[in-house]
Amino acid sequence: MHATRYRHAPAWYYLGQTRFSKYRFTARPEGLPGGADDGDGDPPPIPSAGSANKSSLFLSEESLVGVRPRSPLPLPGDLRNSIFNNTDETVNIIPRSEAVDAAKDLTSTHDVDNVKGWAFMVPATAVAHALEANISSGLNTTTVSARQVQYGINKLESSGGVTVWSILVRQVSNSLTLVLVIAMILSYATLDFIEGGVINAVILLNIIVGFFQDYRAEQTIQSLQSLAAPMCRVVRDIGTVQTIMATELVPGDIVQLSVGDVVPADMRLVETINLATDEALLTGESKPSSKFAEVIVKDPLAKPADRPNSIFSSTTVTRGRGIGLVYATGMETELGDIARRLQGKKPDTSGPWYLRVYRRTLASIKNALGLVGTPLQVKLSYFGLFLFALAITLAIIVFSTALWDLDDETLIYGICVAVAVIPESLIAVLTITVAVGSTAMAKGNVIVRKMGALEAIGGVTNICSDKTGTLTQGKMLARKAYLPDGRFLTVERETSPFDPTSGMVMVEQSRINGSSVAEGLTLKSFFDTIAVCNLANIVAPSADSEGQKSWSATGEPTEIALQVLAMRVEHSKSQLLAHNGLSLAAEHAFDSSVKRMTVVYENAQGNLTCFTKGAVEVLIPLLKSSSAQNTRTIAAQADAMASQGLRVLCLARRDLTASFKSDVKDRIFAEQDLTFVGLVGIYDPPRLESAGAIKECQAAGVSVHMLTGDHLKTATTIAKEIGILGRHVPKSHLASAVMTATEFDKLTDAELDRLEVLPLVVARCSPTTKVRMLDTLHRRGKYCVMTGDGVNDSPALKGADVGVAIGLNGSDVSKEAADMVLTDDNFSSIVSAIREGRRLFDNIQKFLLHLLISNIAQVVLLLIGLAFKDRNGTSAFPLSPLEILFANLITSSFLAIGLGLEEASSDVMIRPPHSLRAGVFTKELIIDKFIYGIFMGTLCLISFVIVAYGVGDGDLGADCNHSYNSTCDLPFRARGTAYCILTVLLSVMAWEAKHLNRSLFNMYPEEDPGTLSIFRTLLKNRFLFWAVIVGLVTPFLSIYIPVINTVVFRHKALTWEWGLVFSSIFLFVAWVESWKAIKRTMEKRKGRNNVDPDKGIALTAVSTLESA
Repeated sequence: MHATRYRHAPAWYYLGQTRFSKYRFTARPEGLPGGADDGDGDPPPIPSAGSANKSSLFLSEESLVGVRPRSPLPLPGDLRNSIFNNTDETVNIIPRSEAVDAAKDLTSTHDVDNVKGWAFMVPATAVAHALEANISSGLNTTTVSARQVQYGINKLESSGGVTVWSILVRQVSNSLTLVLVIAMILSYATLDFIEGGVINAVILLNIIVGFFQDYRAEQTIQSLQSLAAPMCRVVRDIGTVQTIMATELVPGDIVQLSVGDVVPADMRLVETINLATDEALLTGESKPSSKFAEVIVKDPLAKPADRPNSIFSSTTVTRGRGIGLVYATGMETELGDIARRLQGKKPDTSGPWYLRVYRRTLASIKNALGLVGTPLQVKLSYFGLFLFALAITLAIIVFSTALWDLDDETLIYGICVAVAVIPESLIAVLTITVAVGSTAMAKGNVIVRKMGALEAIGGVTNICSDKTGTLTQGKMLARKAYLPDGRFLTVERETSPFDPTSGMVMVEQSRINGSSVAEGLTLKSFFDTIAVCNLANIVAPSADSEGQKSWSATGEPTEIALQVLAMRVEHSKSQLLAHNGLSLAAEHAFDSSVKRMTVVYENAQGNLTCFTKGAVEVLIPLLKSSSAQNTRTIAAQADAMASQGLRVLCLARRDLTASFKSDVKDRIFAEQDLTFVGLVGIYDPPRLESAGAIKECQAAGVSVHMLTGDHLKTATTIAKEIGILGRHVPKSHLASAVMTATEFDKLTDAELDRLEVLPLVVARCSPTTKVRMLDTLHRRGKYCVMTGDGVNDSPALKGADVGVAIGLNGSDVSKEAADMVLTDDNFSSIVSAIREGRRLFDNIQKFLLHLLISNIAQVVLLLIGLAFKDRNGTSAFPLSPLEILFANLITSSFLAIGLGLEEASSDVMIRPPHSLRAGVFTKELIIDKFIYGIFMGTLCLISFVIVAYGVGDGDLGADCNHSYNSTCDLPFRARGTAYCILTVLLSVMAWEAKHLNRSLFNMYPEEDPGTLSIFRTLLKNRFLFWAVIVGLVTPFLSIYIPVINTVVFRHKALTWEWGLVFSSIFLFVAWVESWKAIKRTMEKRKGRNNVDPDKGIALTAVSTLESA
């Protein structure tokens, strides 16, 4: 009937001719009864078009009325489901002739650039035709070279936003730096080159330190861009298999794929043998996706997850092998499409030209002034503008007192007052502190990609975390087994899923080993089966490996877990085969359609043993009749283990004589009349650090949400094991504490907002569910961390207040979208980052307080000092310009850096998160700086008055603001006294600022209570200790070294005035301690005093949950 075969036959024909050749498909044309066939072996045509509930395939269940398998097996379940059970679309049943015509229409133009849009809709040969590629021999060198020029290298482009120039510009784009630049210009304009040079040095220091910190962070991120497969096997030059860099691939290349390979480009599959890929990075689907080269998809809008005949860049081969035809590389891949969408928003071009110019100009001004960025950056920039306005106001006040007779004296004094109000070292200290914090996080396995995340991480209220690989180890472990004699086997105290030397295997409270297994028939059958029915390979650490040695493994995660279990009792596959002289007689590989695997081994006597493992529901019907009475028991035990979050496999075996050697090659024969050997439950165990990290989060007022793609039972079990679901969750909240993504997505925004608490566990979670969870939390005023590893997680990472990408197993696109990158994929590293973020926030507050106290004290002294007139009627400077700069840039800078290096306080993780909306300029900080600053300035002022007018005669000489002359003894001594008091009090204040409300004499009551603990407090921070010592010593040097004292600093040596200095120290410390005591009393009245950590955990956790 059919003289020739069609070149582009429909999918069911290819299925029947290749991998599924055991099936014989026939179609029933209209008018023909029951699956007629003309006998020539070719598929009969489908003469009429119809309609069915699946439009993605040239196949309908109605057309396959006669399925005549060569063995009594059904059509593969997963293939049948993938073809017929998707009711989301409507399919037109296309006759084969129309399918071929459609393929010819698509490929007739040989449009290589358009192949991506329809490669999944036609056979692989049609794709090869369009790409002018030969499936058997591959491309030749000339064609490859030409296409490399045409399409470029096979890699993703970066966003282009991080360059040396952009990093440099970022360092000067803030108002504080611009204020310093203005101050420097004014200093040079008034010929004060010393002051201008010092400010110039500060600006350069800020830029250099900030530049190298940001540049180093970006370089570190680039070193993590390692997801793309570095090498691949390609067929080129008349069938030669070459191993090349993945970046050298071009459209039309033929690539060989096997287990463990990372797919280097988007490909149309040409041949598959039991192939499956992990597409979680791209689609979010945690279950491996089975692939079939023969399937043809019709829907042009089919998503990657609905294209079983294609594989995509950066996915991983988990099973089988195959051959793929490259049709898209680099930014033209599915991964590249997502990367391109994430490269940033384009400027708004809507509206008339003048509106566009206005928007562009406003954006440029904001960028130049630093009014865009993180809350801290914006607040500091506004603070800089405020200081600039205040400096101008103070200068105007100075000029007004001189009745605008602006001689050199008045100009210099006005500039001095303006400079005094500006914390010149703030940017430098902030930059150094952030750099140290970033380095500390890097040591804790967190790479900070965006510096703003350092400030935000400490104030987060919620963490939305993946489960696999972050809260858990990402490696399967055999936890429990049920034996035919009713006993249970458990694995305890294991430290590594791959290390067979860790942990103990227990049976009925007794530890077993190789001897126990050899002596017990039940145990031996169990361990024989899991060892030999297994293709995994466990690799011991190399004897000469450096550093910490670790075990590694290759193969399916399930088989790795079973092989490690066997090795824990010295019963590995290699040992078993060598000891018993076993040889492989037959192998029936795992197939997702039958959900089982069988191997047949022959011993030295020629006897055969079939070892089988698979899904419980699949193997139970295959057990021999003598085991039928135990079917209910087996099923009940399997359900019980599954309810504990375990994935349960059934094990069985069959012993045969040598006469059946040829029969066992038939899968049906080998997998019947099996004897039950046991059930084994495996799972992905929690990381050892996860439970403690969760408890620490709860104590810190941070609510943890597990958003996972796993099943509900598995997610719930892990959540209970690590403490996300525990006693701290009120019974009234349990109903909404656990949901599936389907349940969560069905709720409207209004219904979600009415929930008393949001779910702590969301199972079967999709990327869109993650984004919706973020939106819901944001509507509640929460600040969130979101973790993610897949390309599909990028929108959630970008939408989070702090996006944390997985560094080891995550995609490059997710890393580029994230603010931070984990280099160890460990949840505890996020908690460490929160601790470091809170430490950084506290320290920023500490040195801000210290710097601003100095500025306020100087402003008080200088403004009131306008009243001190010399013989010429000119205001005598209470502080010289260099004294002001030295106090601000030298004394205060090192003290502030020391405060920035403070360790985290003991209560940092047992208090609620700070408000990111309020920022560092809290009400407490503002009040403190005025309380301390005004008092410090008052003490300096009083000391100046006592020296000049109390003891002295009030004669402040003439022209003493510029240089020393015989009339300047008194003003120089008064000025020296005020300067010494200022610098000494700033040094002492640095110790007091170590904690905003605890006494200096009892700052660490948890570690060393009592007054004498002050000595430990002073020595705890060695950098700060020596900075204070230097701050106490430098006044003596500047006071007593000739020339330096009178010419440079413009003050004179002191004698009895030291009594005023030491009296001021006593009064200032008493003032600070009194104010701290008042604050502690007020806190106790509000019920905010520190609590016992254990109680704090419970109270904070409940309150956090209630507010989440």
